[in-house]
Order: sequence, then C-alpha cells, then structure tokens
Amino acid sequence: MIEVFSCGPVSTNTLLIYCNETKEAAILDPSMGSAELIEKAIEAKELKPKKIVLTHSHWDHIADLKELATKYSLEVFVHPDDANNVTHPGSDGLSSPIFVEGFSNVTHINEGDTIEIGTISLKVIETPGHTPGGVVFYIEKENLLLSGDTLFQGSYGRLDLPTSNAQRMIASLKKLSTLPPDTVVIPGHGPQTTLKDESWIAHPEKKIQL
Repeated sequence: MIEVFSCGPVSTNTLLIYCNETKEAAILDPSMGSAELIEKAIEAKELKPKKIVLTHSHWDHIADLKELATKYSLEVFVHPDDANNVTHPGSDGLSSPIFVEGFSNVTHINEGDTIEIGTISLKVIETPGHTPGGVVFYIEKENLLLSGDTLFQGSYGRLDLPTSNAQRMIASLKKLSTLPPDTVVIPGHGPQTTLKDESWIAHPEKKIQL
C-alpha cells in the first residue's frame, strides 16, 4: 500500500509505503512538514518503519529526513552521486528557502538493486538528469513506478539547476519508456499518470531543448 502526502512550499510528494502482511514500512522523499503526517499514519496503522528511500537529494525531498531517521532509527538509501548532498545539504549549489539538517549515515543504492519492504520489492533504476544520482523505484508486481522528479504528468524535472544534465535526462526517460505502458506513475510533484499517457518519453528529445 502507498499513501501520498503533498507537503512543503513546492508541494513535494512524500510517500509512505507499507506491507499489509508484515506492517513494515518505508518513507520515500520526506519533504518539509511531512514528518508529523507520517508519524500519525504510522501510529494509526500500527506500522513498523524500517527505511527511508530517496529518489534524489534536493532540499525539498530531504527536509524532514533527519527528524524521521532519528526518531525511528531508520536506514537511509540514496544513490552515491547524490549522497554528499544528504550529508551536506546545499553542496549541490541549489539554494534552499529553509534550513535543512544533514544526515551522514546513508546506504548507497545502484542500478538493479532491490529494496525489500515486507513483501514489497522496490527495484532501483538509475535515472540521472535532474540530479547526477537520481533514481526511480519500480514495483513490478504492482505495476507501479515511483518516479521522483524524473517524470511528471506531461513533463519532467527541471534541467536548469546546478547539477542537471539534459542529455542524461533524455537517456533516462527513454529507459523508462521500455517499461510496460500500463504502469502507474507516482511522481515527486503533481498527480499520478501512466506511461501510456506519457508516450512522449520514447522520444524526449522532441520536448527537451539542449
């Protein structure tokens, strides 16, 4: 099961992913103001939080990470190319309107890794472009893609930021276009979509100006 909480000044989607059988849970991209909502949901559903997983390390996706990781003694998973910005927020050169506290105890994830949450398996797919270490998580048996800021409804993550790269984003979107078209996409901002409705990602170079 997945619950989506849209929080913070840029309405970032924080996800609470949990297994109904084991009650184990993971938090994806803990945005500003999400901690209180996540804590209430964990208590109400009697969940056992185990992990924080990050699609990338921009400030709006990690603002409440330190609070939640400390409270529940959670393991934090991030791609190595984005890890330094978790430890030292702002080291990516992106200015933040809020103070974000760093967190140094992270576990690196790479292409093809699998993160288990009870009976739920999150497959890591590397999708650099918006950030160097951007990833998405694919839940194959549920036909779900947790796309972070790689893919939105009708659009993609910003490429005018200090560590963004348009060529890498084009390659990443083309990679996602090979997944089943009926895959449901839960992005880092905005409403859900499906890969079928985002068929443009097979030729993203027509949409992305280099």
